[in-house]
Amino acid sequence: MGVVIIDGSTVRDFVSNEAEFNKSADDKFEALDLNNDGVLSRAELRKAFESFRLIEAHFGVDVATPPDELTKLYDSIFDKFDCDNNGTVDREEFRNEMKKIMLAIADGLGSCPIQMALEDGDDESFLKQAADLEASKTSSA
Repeated sequence: MGVVIIDGSTVRDFVSNEAEFNKSADDKFEALDLNNDGVLSRAELRKAFESFRLIEAHFGVDVATPPDELTKLYDSIFDKFDCDNNGTVDREEFRNEMKKIMLAIADGLGSCPIQMALEDGDDESFLKQAADLEASKTSSA
């Protein structure tokens, strides 16, 4: 288990570094595109968000949410990502929405640093990658 310290500027710097951010977003997109067709279906995006367990758990305790309520919620998330309403999420749509999510996280963090514990092998986390980019700047200075 590792610990990183981040704040809003760490996340903002990561998002503004277009090459690093796009590489991270593209890697995540490819991992989610289970059938390798170059777009994310409703089912692929739902599976990704289900794996994050953000909705079904409250402070680590499972919360029973009716399946129809979960479906409505996941559908609304998909609709937010599917900007052109064609029924799939392409790479650019995914990048744009992830950028909005990351900037919202940056706004929420503000200038207050937080410690974040990461599981071993959590190198795909956008926040971990933001912290790594920040660390690479300080180590090369």
